[in-house]
Amino acid sequence: MATKPVKSKASTYKDAGVNIDTANAFVERIKPLIKTTARKEVISGIGGFGGLFRFDTAKMKNPILVSSTDGVGTKLKIAHLMDKHDTIGIDLVAMSVNDVIVQGAEPLFFLDYISTGKIELEKSVQIVEGIVQGCKQAGCTLLGGETAEMPGFYQSGDYDLAGFCVGIVEQDKLIDGSNISINDRVIGLASSGLHSNGFSLARKVLLEKGKLSMNDSITGLERTVGLELLEPTRIYVKSLLSIFKSFNIKGLIHITGGGFYDNIPRIIPDVCRCVITSNSWEIPPIFSVIQDIGHVEEKEMFRVFNMGIGMMMIVSEKESQELLDRLKVMGEKAYLLGVIEKKEENQDSVCFTDI
Repeated sequence: MATKPVKSKASTYKDAGVNIDTANAFVERIKPLIKTTARKEVISGIGGFGGLFRFDTAKMKNPILVSSTDGVGTKLKIAHLMDKHDTIGIDLVAMSVNDVIVQGAEPLFFLDYISTGKIELEKSVQIVEGIVQGCKQAGCTLLGGETAEMPGFYQSGDYDLAGFCVGIVEQDKLIDGSNISINDRVIGLASSGLHSNGFSLARKVLLEKGKLSMNDSITGLERTVGLELLEPTRIYVKSLLSIFKSFNIKGLIHITGGGFYDNIPRIIPDVCRCVITSNSWEIPPIFSVIQDIGHVEEKEMFRVFNMGIGMMMIVSEKESQELLDRLKVMGEKAYLLGVIEKKEENQDSVCFTDI
């Protein structure tokens, strides 16, 4: 026998967990923030179906577009535990713009994607405040984005982020590592901490094995565990754009997931190897804390984390000292890390020496 459906009040999207009014209020709150990132090439307002960006093609003979997309991984767990969401957006921007700049390209615009079970207005605004700050540091515009409210998909309070960046470079200025040669020098730029990689291991070591909480203090660290882990990723764009004007940079390496061992081979020719001088730079204490508590082998540390070096530059020997001097004048912590040598048969692409 067929059962008649029970009549009830009319259903709404809000009943299903999606509040359109909150979403609209969120857009209105972030409009003035986003406007502060606008470059002169932006010709669209906020809220359209697509962002419009007019690039002056007369500025370049053979322009190449460079794009990148990334997220911030499980660093989001730290933001959640700290209930601090105003810096994680900087990390989101950094991961993409730093990947674009290593190819010599100037980041032009950025788009974000925020997905959550329920839009929490103040938290969402804080996230965008960080994204806006990151765009300002990179000199690119926040051209558009999407906030998806997905009830039943995320646990209460959880959210995920993704970012997308487009940059541009003149074809003959593209940095691809093809001109790297024997005896070139490797210069490292300091990171601000863990940046946005290795957090699955860091959380397992510190929070599970070490039984630490976000507000705990550890000998050797000037800040609490939570603040140390949540330190935003450094954005190197403006410093590198300035350096490009005066120096021939042969290769750039953004030290992200995979650390030294997986990222350096991405740019150096197969006939070369990178010899890094151990103890040639200052390793921030947070890495030693993780290594000691977790009994992590040294090679594993250098495969997972940036170990205090967020960006590497490869230049000729004759330019290396002048470049180091310039970077220091600019306020960058820069170190001469090593040299490019010929790789013999069965040698690794990356090795360390105690010279």
